Amino acid sequence: MVQITIEYMIMIPILIMQIFLFPLTAGWIMNTWTESRQTLALKETASHLGSSVHQVYSALNHESISAGAVSISLEITPFIEGYVYTGNASLSDPGSNSSQILEISLRFIGGSIGAATSVTLGSNVAWDSESAFVSNSTHASLIADKLPNGTILMSFEGVD
Repeated sequence: MVQITIEYMIMIPILIMQIFLFPLTAGWIMNTWTESRQTLALKETASHLGSSVHQVYSALNHESISAGAVSISLEITPFIEGYVYTGNASLSDPGSNSSQILEISLRFIGGSIGAATSVTLGSNVAWDSESAFVSNSTHASLIADKLPNGTILMSFEGVD
């Protein structure tokens, strides 16, 4: 009889601990998995934006294209798992005259998850640092102006 009581005294606290430990562990694992999934989706979108910027720059940089303006609607998903996200970019000069690096960053509104991508562009590009977009904007687009001197001025548009 004493042996059964000792077994219960040992097992009951372990069972009570499992009642609290398993849900907490499952919740922590699910939060980590959800955050990883959202970060990956945001990185894919940033990569798509970078590719779009590079394609527009490459097309306008060709010698046969004269001065003019291009506006391209960004084919991005307006929501990632129900979250709206913002995007902006900044141009940095790595020190050489042959190229510049455009850093595009995306971030969920009201969240801490963000992603970024880099695009290598030529020395004749300029970026409007004040430009930004919101993913669910009806005007989310990429604007590119090729000036007569060959400079390509690019920016995002789409803050409603």
